[in-house]
Amino acid sequence: MNRSLIWVIEKVVEEDPRYPEKAYLFVLTALNRAIEALPEPRHVTGREVSEECRELALEEFGPFARSVLEHWGISSTADFGEMIYKLLDWGILTKRDEDSKEDFVGVYDFNKVFPCSLLGERSPEEKGGKGEPGHSS
Repeated sequence: MNRSLIWVIEKVVEEDPRYPEKAYLFVLTALNRAIEALPEPRHVTGREVSEECRELALEEFGPFARSVLEHWGISSTADFGEMIYKLLDWGILTKRDEDSKEDFVGVYDFNKVFPCSLLGERSPEEKGGKGEPGHSS
């Protein structure tokens, strides 16, 4: 990884410590994968970056994907947008005039695409109709 990029990420985290360096590197990896997957070069959308973040998280962390992302302060696709826009502010990335942070909002529900966390929590959908929490049938 480029030393100047690492330096910028360190500065971004110093300025806004909501997300750790690993989270920024994860989002940049997903962005790079989304670009590389295109049949021809073009701009990628917030939705495409968010979808690639989902795929990468599931590949890298499997059933612990949601726990890892939450450990990094990422609880929704809007967080991916926050990180992308921090990197835009520092000149690491570029955007089109029609791009906005809102492109990342509500792309998918973490409870649905990452069904469990490290602590064995179940999503609200999984809890429904399965008896009292903490009791087995």
